Amino acid sequence: MTIKLDFSKFDGLLPVVTQDFSSNEVLMVAFMNEDAWEMTLASGKATYFSRSRKKLWVKGGTSGHEQIVKEIRIDCDNDTVLLKVVQKGDAACHEGYRSCFYRKVENGKAEIVETPVFDPREVYKK
Repeated sequence: MTIKLDFSKFDGLLPVVTQDFSSNEVLMVAFMNEDAWEMTLASGKATYFSRSRKKLWVKGGTSGHEQIVKEIRIDCDNDTVLLKVVQKGDAACHEGYRSCFYRKVENGKAEIVETPVFDPREVYKK
């Protein structure tokens, strides 16, 4: 079966849910355009499209915390991608946490419920 993703709905972008291959923990949500999709397929490394910077980025290109793609799933409408990855460097979040979902909402307030695994000031030299 040929893969034909529908890039027409969100200005040429598709949402991508990225999970840890072993634990199924959701690490992050990002976007891909067709170029990012093709690069991910060709390289085996998660490649996304940055909406703020308007360019492609290979996860871990700056931090070294790359994502090696082990499995790809596509939703029933062909407009959302699920990547199952091995997360190198133990962190997917640029804030230093394993997952971008490190805050939990209770009683209308967000509380940090995870511990950072790296200092982003050191990694990104900011």
